[in-house]
Amino acid sequence: MLTRQPAPKIRSDHLDRLAVIYVRQSTLFQVRENSGSTTRQYDLVQRAQDLGWTPTSIQVVDQDQGQSGSSSLGRDGFQWLVAEVGLGHVGAVLSLEVSRLARSCSDWYRLLEICALSETLVIDEEGIYDPGAYNDRLLLGFKGNMSEAELHWLHQRLQGGKLTKAEQGQLRFRLPIGLVYDPVGKIVLDSDEAVAEAVRLVFSLFEHYNSALAVVRTFADQHLRFPTRWWGGKQADELIWGRLTHERVLNILHSPLYAGAYVYGRTQFRRRPLPGEEPRIKGRTCRIKQEDWPIVLLDAHPGYITWEQFLRNQRQLDDNRTWRAEEHRGAVREGPSLLQGMVLCGSCGRRMTIRYQRNGSLLMYECHQIHSQLAGKTCQTMRGDRIDQAVVRCFLEAIEPANLEVALWALDQVEARARQADQQWHRQIERAQYEADLACRRYKTVDPDNRLVARSLEREWNEKLAEVEQLEREYALLPKQAALSLTASQREQIRTLSQDLPAIWHAPTTTFAERKRLLRWLIKDVTLSKRGNVIDVAIRWQTEALTRLAIPRHKKSWEERQTSQEVVDRVRELSASHTNAQIAVVLNEEGAQAGMGGSFTTSKVEWIRYAYHIPTGCPERPKAAPTGQRGDGPYSAKAAAELLNVDVSTIAAWCKTGRLESVRSTPLGPRWITLTPEIISALRKPIKRKWKRHQAQEATSSVVK
Repeated sequence: MLTRQPAPKIRSDHLDRLAVIYVRQSTLFQVRENSGSTTRQYDLVQRAQDLGWTPTSIQVVDQDQGQSGSSSLGRDGFQWLVAEVGLGHVGAVLSLEVSRLARSCSDWYRLLEICALSETLVIDEEGIYDPGAYNDRLLLGFKGNMSEAELHWLHQRLQGGKLTKAEQGQLRFRLPIGLVYDPVGKIVLDSDEAVAEAVRLVFSLFEHYNSALAVVRTFADQHLRFPTRWWGGKQADELIWGRLTHERVLNILHSPLYAGAYVYGRTQFRRRPLPGEEPRIKGRTCRIKQEDWPIVLLDAHPGYITWEQFLRNQRQLDDNRTWRAEEHRGAVREGPSLLQGMVLCGSCGRRMTIRYQRNGSLLMYECHQIHSQLAGKTCQTMRGDRIDQAVVRCFLEAIEPANLEVALWALDQVEARARQADQQWHRQIERAQYEADLACRRYKTVDPDNRLVARSLEREWNEKLAEVEQLEREYALLPKQAALSLTASQREQIRTLSQDLPAIWHAPTTTFAERKRLLRWLIKDVTLSKRGNVIDVAIRWQTEALTRLAIPRHKKSWEERQTSQEVVDRVRELSASHTNAQIAVVLNEEGAQAGMGGSFTTSKVEWIRYAYHIPTGCPERPKAAPTGQRGDGPYSAKAAAELLNVDVSTIAAWCKTGRLESVRSTPLGPRWITLTPEIISALRKPIKRKWKRHQAQEATSSVVK
């Protein structure tokens, strides 16, 4: 039986096209450390020449160094290779192994399909393959599957090993500042006293201020520096001192390592997005909730704080958040509102906000979240000055038995923080002096004739000395904290004064932020509700005890200008027997106040009667008295004339001559006549007589007729 000799796979048309050598390492660490693998991949150039390609037709693609082969995304070299193969410009693709080209079956089979269509060969260390041939393509497919499976197995082994070491607390990772590995690999506190004290000062300041930004501000005000230790490289373990940032403080406060706990799994990498998230090709890293941390080993190594203090710090940081304010009180701020962040609405239960009016002199508590979010009506708006005063009185009464203990504890805390800051400065100067002495020793050990080295060392020595002088100058100009300069007598005076906490509370040197922190130590929240003319204040203490107060509501602007109800009732009482002018005199004599201020006048009394629909029994105009007699007794001129059976002019003449007593509100106003039974009987005419002028007029008119 005759056997057919296989045709050569490399043909002349293959040699006429390019031979592309694809070089890739998965990480930059492999590129730097695994130099042997990189050299083997570049040696494929020589194999291409041995197979017949000329040096000018050989092209190396190595721009994907440091890129993973699990996906073609981000691999520009691989994408260029696929494009050139599809255009028919490539005769052979050379790679050390299939895993260099792709670790994904989708990318690998797509490349094989294009190579088969363009009659491009695939060459590795073990052989030459034609993707157009069934056997070769089958073998290449197996290799691609094994490459993808190998990546999965490697990942599983590595993750399994990491998890096992983490469960034992032996998995090493980069430690935060203040913690280091000892020679046997255990986590210990940094032996550098300046570093350790800087970390302790951060926790001490946060425990006092309850705000990460306040810690940063304190470091900046006192010109303190914070260390950073280099990780890896030529500058490994080198300390660099610089300004403390808000991000650094948050990282320190959120790290459980400072509490002596070994924690693994605080973050999780996932590729599949959760509902509502935008998809990402390379996945995302997300934080895991504290209660879901997979591995937590307490008391695994020395720490700067206890686990209970770490948990308190997490609760405080969570409470300081500014988003979703209805669930959190927020950090203490400098505004005059003492209940900032603690006020709840008694109508809807949401957290009320603060609004300042009149350039900050008027405090208002307002619940407007329904209005701002749902376009509804504002729940409640009320002035806050009386509310704050009532809550403060209740707080001072509650804390009175512990005044002395609280004051002494606060004084000790202030002294401790001041001492820590001062020691931090001394350690910085001590470190700078050590570096200067070290530079001096290096300069003295060099050969004086070797001026090239001596000049550099001398320059370094001078720079270190200048740095020491600058630190000493800054420390000398820095204002010394009062807690460090107190004498024994001053401390005794403070202890004596501490028994009068209200005086300290109302002292102008006590800031609003300090008052708020004191309130938050005892008070959890305050619920406000309007109940008619009073505001119901429910104080919930940290012990869940409840105290209720009733505070009179502030009157509205129109209510403040409104006449009191007592005055209105008095006007109604007097209106039956007094005129408006008489009522004004009586009210002024009684010391009553008008709504707009000042004394009462006739017009003001008239307006009160009009506004409250109060009828008068003593009108100024006769038409307002249907019977002709006022409530206080006087008659109108017309009623008096009818009663005395005379003419109105006669009544006027009798008033002018004094036969009748009358009163007039104005010089030309109507008369009100005083008539008694004696006067009526004496002046009443039996028959009403007409004037002679009237009789003459009647006679003249009769003659004309």
